[in-house]
Amino acid sequence: MAAPTSTSASSSSKRHSILPSVSQAGPKPPVQFSSSITIADSALLTGSHMIVVGSESVIHPRARLDSSGGRITIGRRCIVHERSIVGGNAATVTLSPSRGSKTSDMLLSPLPSSAGVTLADYVLVDVGAVIEAGDTVVGEGTTVGVGARVCAGAVVGKHCTLTPHTVVAAGDVVPDFTVIYSKGLRRRDLRGVPELRNKGQARQIEVLRRMIPSNPGKFSS
Repeated sequence: MAAPTSTSASSSSKRHSILPSVSQAGPKPPVQFSSSITIADSALLTGSHMIVVGSESVIHPRARLDSSGGRITIGRRCIVHERSIVGGNAATVTLSPSRGSKTSDMLLSPLPSSAGVTLADYVLVDVGAVIEAGDTVVGEGTTVGVGARVCAGAVVGKHCTLTPHTVVAAGDVVPDFTVIYSKGLRRRDLRGVPELRNKGQARQIEVLRRMIPSNPGKFSS
């Protein structure tokens, strides 16, 4: 009896979402992908503006990139987790208020006619987090925690940490090396470990590339 092939063994080791599948809704956006990205077949890309994903970045199953408001640019070695949303606006991105936040924190100004999102290198967007469109910028090495929200037009600096379920208000400017907690509490991160964090993210990406089946051709055809 022939031994099982390595192909089936490799396939069984890949990570598949246990959540129901999602269907493509709305227009299919133009894309510009590095040849080294990992993007799950069940990621959802929609909109009419360009979506650019840099080298070695990972887009998880059920992550949503919505360029209906403007161009989305994702730098190198970023990770966008399941059920997170990058792009969209107040009409298309609706969540209940985060813990420790007021309902009024969720209200947004009207979106400009062309308003994109930029994620610099080594950004991590954790499960269920939202980065709204509106010339919104997240700086290098920043972590947007589980269920956190960066509202339209905010500029978050380099190597910041948004702890779970925190909100950065529309148009807010967050200095480099800031940690944001619930109820708006902030402090400076003086540990001086951005290089170690970036190296850790690079190692995590190597693991994810082996676990997540990638299908960039689905989005570029």
